[in-house]
Amino acid sequence: MIEDVPDCLEVRVTAASRQEADLICATVVERRLSADCQIVAPVESAYWWAGEVQRSGEWLLLMKTTTGRFEELARCVRELHSYEVPQIVAVALVAGTADYLEWIRRETTPRPGA
Repeated sequence: MIEDVPDCLEVRVTAASRQEADLICATVVERRLSADCQIVAPVESAYWWAGEVQRSGEWLLLMKTTTGRFEELARCVRELHSYEVPQIVAVALVAGTADYLEWIRRETTPRPGA
């Protein structure tokens, strides 16, 4: 069954190293800010910074969460991230299977006493 998804997001973050990516992923999942976190093989990035075009290798992280958990997830990423201005962007999930979307909601719900 496919359902509309007004409250689920995929959050995309880039990290400077595999170690930073691992730390961010482990932390956001442990804190239930994201139901999961996938680390994608290194990507090459080109971007403007300090008035110049920069190039660097980065690690792409894909996280699934809810709109209600996004702000806390973004704060957590900022605390752990080495960049002054990290990429933290959310893309709304427009459709998905009901069981998967329910899993995202369930796994990002704070637990009592946690």
